[in-house]
Amino acid sequence: MTFADADAAPKPAEGQGAALAMLFLGAAIIGLAPILVRLSDAGPAATGFWRLAFAVPLLAAMSLRAPPGDRFLRPPRTALAAGVFFTLDLAFWHYGIAHTTVANATVLTNLTPLVVMLFAWIAFGERPRAAFAAAVVMAICGAALMAFSKGGDGRQSLLGDALSLTTALWYAFYFLAITVARRTSTASRVMFWSGMVGAPLLLVAALAMGENVLPLTLGGWLACIGLGLMHVGGQGAIAWSLGRLPTATASVTVLVQPVVAAILGWLLFREALGPWQALGGAATLGGVALAQIAGARRKAQA
Repeated sequence: MTFADADAAPKPAEGQGAALAMLFLGAAIIGLAPILVRLSDAGPAATGFWRLAFAVPLLAAMSLRAPPGDRFLRPPRTALAAGVFFTLDLAFWHYGIAHTTVANATVLTNLTPLVVMLFAWIAFGERPRAAFAAAVVMAICGAALMAFSKGGDGRQSLLGDALSLTTALWYAFYFLAITVARRTSTASRVMFWSGMVGAPLLLVAALAMGENVLPLTLGGWLACIGLGLMHVGGQGAIAWSLGRLPTATASVTVLVQPVVAAILGWLLFREALGPWQALGGAATLGGVALAQIAGARRKAQA
C-alpha cells in the first residue's frame, strides 16, 4: 500500500466532508496564535510551554473517554515523535521571528505544504498532479504577498531566515507523524502524548535561553490559558482531520491561518489591511480551494 492509499483510506463521503470542515475550523482557531502570543508576557519558548501545560490536562480528560481498545499508557511512538517535532516547530518559529522580518518569517514557515508534497513524492513515489502542484504554489504565493505587503522591520538576517525555513520542515514532519499516529489511536490521545513530550522540552529551552518563564500580568496569564484552549480546539481538530484526509491536501488547507491572523490583526489591533494583502488572502484561499478540488478529482478517478 502506498502513502496516499494508507492516508486516504476509504471513508464515507459524509466523513470526508466533516473532516474538511473540522480542518478549516482548526486552522481558523490556530490563526489566533499570533494574537495571543503577542499578548503574553513570557518568553518565546516559555509561552509555548504554557500553551501545552494548560492543554495537557484537558487532553488527558478527553483521552480517558476514548474507546478501551486505545490503550492510554501505551503512547504511539509517532505521537511522541510528533511532540518533539512540534517543540522544534514552536521554538524555531518564535526565535525566527525575533531574528528576521515578519514577512520573511511568515513566508518561509508557510512552505510546509511544499515540503509535505515533495516528501511524499520522493519517499513514497506519490507524484503530485499538475493541478494540485499549481494550487500549492498559488496558495504559498498568496501567503507571500500578504507577508511582504506588510513591509520589513529592519531585522532581516540569514540566521532568522534559516530558523524560519527550518520551521517549515519541523511542521511538515509533525503533520506526517500525526497522520501515522492517527491510524492506530484517537486524536485526543495523540495530542496528549505529543503535549507530554513537548511541554518539558520547551520549559528546558526557556530556562536554557534565560527567558522570563512566568507571565508578569493577569492579561499574560489569560493569554497563555487562551493558547492552551486554542491548542486543544485548533490542533486537536487538525489532528482529528488528519486521520481522514490526505496529508498533502490537509497541509495546504492550514494556509488559511495567516489569512485569519491578518483579519484578526485588522479587527483587534487596527493593523492596516491594504489591497495587496487582500489580494494575497484571496489567492491563498483560492489555492486552498483548488487543492481541494484537485484532490477530490484524483480520488474520484482512483
